[in-house]
Amino acid sequence: MLQLAWGLAIEALRLIELKGLNERLALTEAIKRFHTQDSNARGLAYKMILETVRRRNFLDRIINCFLAPSSISDLDPAVRAYLRLYVYQMKTKGPDNYEMAINVARVGRSLLGWRNLEEIEELLGLLASSEPEEIFKDLSYEEKLSLKVFLPIWFLNYCIKLFGRHEALQYLLSTMKGLPTYIRINTLKAAESELLREIGSEGVDVEKVDGLSHSYKVVGKKAPIVRTSSFRNGFFVIQDKASCLATEVADPQPGMTVLDVCAAPGVKTTHLAQLMENRGEIYSIDYSRRRMRIWKGEIGRMNSRISQPIIGDGVFSLPFQKINADVVILDPPCTSTGGFSRVPSAKWRLTSRSIRNMAVIQWKMLNHCAEFVREGGHIVYSTCSITVEENESLIERFLRLNPDFQLDDMSPRIGLPGLRGQNLSQRLYPHLHECNGFFIANLVNQG
Repeated sequence: MLQLAWGLAIEALRLIELKGLNERLALTEAIKRFHTQDSNARGLAYKMILETVRRRNFLDRIINCFLAPSSISDLDPAVRAYLRLYVYQMKTKGPDNYEMAINVARVGRSLLGWRNLEEIEELLGLLASSEPEEIFKDLSYEEKLSLKVFLPIWFLNYCIKLFGRHEALQYLLSTMKGLPTYIRINTLKAAESELLREIGSEGVDVEKVDGLSHSYKVVGKKAPIVRTSSFRNGFFVIQDKASCLATEVADPQPGMTVLDVCAAPGVKTTHLAQLMENRGEIYSIDYSRRRMRIWKGEIGRMNSRISQPIIGDGVFSLPFQKINADVVILDPPCTSTGGFSRVPSAKWRLTSRSIRNMAVIQWKMLNHCAEFVREGGHIVYSTCSITVEENESLIERFLRLNPDFQLDDMSPRIGLPGLRGQNLSQRLYPHLHECNGFFIANLVNQG
């Protein structure tokens, strides 16, 4: 099992680098290539992948100290992946453990072949006996901190400028840790109390989230919750509480016409249908045919019967002649800076330019959405990002150029007020709210 888990992890880490996949997609592809159904190996591999990717700059710094004048980037992608896993294992699971070092080296030779590992055999011993604190010598405060919180230095400096040093440090430290799993009970299937009893009978213990209607934190489980019959039968969906909040702020009522833009993989759509009691119309729009195939499966599992799938890219236009929507919920592509805890690979794909580029996409989508909101209707704009460029600054510009729209209050409120004086907007942070970093604005068309 251990060797299989390492094989899956090496292949997934290689795919993350070469294809830009996130951790789950990379592991899924690795599992297909290995033709395995071993759940224990998959679970161990996923944890190894997640924690290795989370620490990538720290691990690379250690490795490069011993590779100089060469660099880890000079090595084969599979060897790079193995070295990162090796250092993660040795420095977090069993430092200076000679027996572990020997076993992990044997696993590497078995998986990659002795020829591929021959050039780094000596390096493995040096890495196993090294002291991590050595890598901080002769570095600036910011460089040291970026290695200690496992974040790119440009993002660290961005957060300090945005929040101030003390608050930024609290947020940055939170990105090093995992977050609770949240589920939403699906009352389209049965009464909430009945579904909770069924879920509990399968060994899943939950705790109600204050302020939200059907959201629960998972506090205990006997096995992965996606393998329960309750999950397969659509009794619940895994959904972060920040995402649940955005849909509840939209407040769709039975009989309404709703546009769900960037709808795949369908979690928001099913939540909208639940709040609308399967009465009304939901037009779910996404540009990705692959993701919309997942959407279709999710809609069926969750018993959403009022949703119409539409392939379209909101960056260019929405594929309608004319629809007067009561509610538009827009959760556009973003930098995911609020989700580094769950998807650490995202932080290594971004640059400071990524924020500006993403804001351009979001701006175009928001303006196209505004064309389809009836007088008295509203847009709920949300991102899984903590940057002002993708959030408050964009909303300020939109309101300045679209005087028919005004920022309105929202309910429920479980987060903090927005920045730049936008007290009617709402922000959530991992270190304060135990969920993804999130931004929500409610924009009403007053005609």
